[in-house]
Amino acid sequence: MKKLVVLSFAVLISIASIAQENIKEGILTTKQLMSSDNDLMNTQLKSMGDTNSITYFKDDKSRSDISSPMTGDMSIIMDGTAKQMLMIMDQPAMGKKFVLKSTDPSKEDMENVKVVKGNERKTILGYECQQYKVVMTQNGAEVEMEMFTTNKISAISQNTTAVGDKVEGFPLYYILKMKQMGANIQIVSEVTKIDKESVSDDKFSLTPPEGYTKMEGM
Repeated sequence: MKKLVVLSFAVLISIASIAQENIKEGILTTKQLMSSDNDLMNTQLKSMGDTNSITYFKDDKSRSDISSPMTGDMSIIMDGTAKQMLMIMDQPAMGKKFVLKSTDPSKEDMENVKVVKGNERKTILGYECQQYKVVMTQNGAEVEMEMFTTNKISAISQNTTAVGDKVEGFPLYYILKMKQMGANIQIVSEVTKIDKESVSDDKFSLTPPEGYTKMEGM
């Protein structure tokens, strides 16, 4: 019995050490759920179903692919060294559009952001994550976000670059709250799988694909 307990403990230590290792290249699977306290809005959100996204990352580059039958396809490609972000959208209402812009938030944007490092920690897929609370104003509307990040994964996130260097690490879990068309909307996003594997550099090209036109005003 004693040998069994020792063996079990050794296995747990082994699993913990694997989960806490630094990962510079791989694939993340994320599940996102949207809800509202407004019945009509909630019905519309639920009709869209859960949104699953795939994030490929390599060093300080990342690419998130998001697909939905109702909203179409979108890819967000970020390059930490170049400090550039490319958004590619193929949506029923707009067609094929792209946006290429800097990942550095403007001074004006940062004046509308407040970040507090929390006291809570959450373990997600074996990674101990630090809590951050963010409040920002976008287009006159207040957005609240609580995120839990790990510095063991090198991927970069649009949510963290939007607040400059005030948040460290990649968010494995976050809750975003905002008001839209008079309804309170909540988005819960959580990474459900981490695969450590090789990713092609082609995934991170900042050159818009053929057939896509630049979105005006962006």
